Amino acid sequence: MDRLLLVDGSNLLFQMFFGMPARIVNAEGKAIQGTLGFVGALLKIIRQTGPTHIAVLFDGEHENSRAQIDADYKGNRPDYSQIPEEENPFSQLPDVYRALDFLQIKHAETEDCETDDWIAGYALRYGKETEIVISSFDSDFFQLITDKVRVLRYRGEKTILCGPDYIEEKFRILPGQYADFKSLVGDAADHICGAEQVGPKTAAKLLEQYGTLENILTHAERIEKPSVRDSILKNAERLRNNYKLIKLGGEIPLPFAMGDLAYHLPEITTTEVLRGIGLK
Repeated sequence: MDRLLLVDGSNLLFQMFFGMPARIVNAEGKAIQGTLGFVGALLKIIRQTGPTHIAVLFDGEHENSRAQIDADYKGNRPDYSQIPEEENPFSQLPDVYRALDFLQIKHAETEDCETDDWIAGYALRYGKETEIVISSFDSDFFQLITDKVRVLRYRGEKTILCGPDYIEEKFRILPGQYADFKSLVGDAADHICGAEQVGPKTAAKLLEQYGTLENILTHAERIEKPSVRDSILKNAERLRNNYKLIKLGGEIPLPFAMGDLAYHLPEITTTEVLRGIGLK
C-alpha cells in the first residue's frame, strides 16, 4: 500500500531552529543551525516512516482568513518581519528550500490558506485508500486521525506515532471529537479561549454524554453542574466560532496531485545535502 508523508515544514523549521543548543555557522560565517536541524530531522523522519510519496508544506506570508472569524486568532504570534535575522527562523528558509530541491522533494508555500488546510485536504481526499503520516507538533491534526491516518511527533529517539488509541488514552475522546474538545477547552498556542470552568476532564465527559459540541450547546440547559452549564450558555457564540477556527475541511485545491509526490530516498547524509547546496 502507498504511504504518503506530509511534513508541516514551518513547524519542523521552528522546532529545529529554536531546538538547537547554539547558533551554528559554517566556514563563511553563515548561520545554518535551522537548515542543519531541518535536513537531519527530515531524513530521519523519512527513514522512520518509509513513505512512497512525500510533500513538505509551508505557511506563506499572507493574511489569515480565520482572523475574519476571530481577530485574536494567533494574535499572540510574534511579527517576524521585525525580528533580527539571527533570531528569525525564516532567514534560513531559502536554504531549506534549496535542500529540498537538492533532495528532489516536492514542497510548496500557501498563498491563501494555512498549511493545516492543505494537509487536511490530502488526508481527507486520500486517507481511505492510502496510509498517511502527518509530521507535526500541531495538535489540530489529531482530528484527522483514523486507522490509516497517523500524526508523527518527531523528537529523535522519543518520537511518537499517534493513532486512535493515543487520542482515546490521552484525552478520553475519539479522534473525530478533537475539534469539539479543543473548542471547549481552548488553545493558548493559537490564542483561542475556551469556556471557563471547562477543563479537559469536563470536556471529555460532556462529549461522552452528548457526542458533539453542537449537541452540547443544543442541550446545555440539561448540564447538571451549574457553573459548567452557565459557562457553556454564556460562551455559546464563542465556542461555535472556536469550532470554525479549529475544524479542518478538505475543500481547497491542493498544490500537487498524488502522482507527483512519488519518492524514494537515496543513500545520503545531512552533510552531503548541505555540501550539495554550498553550505559546507
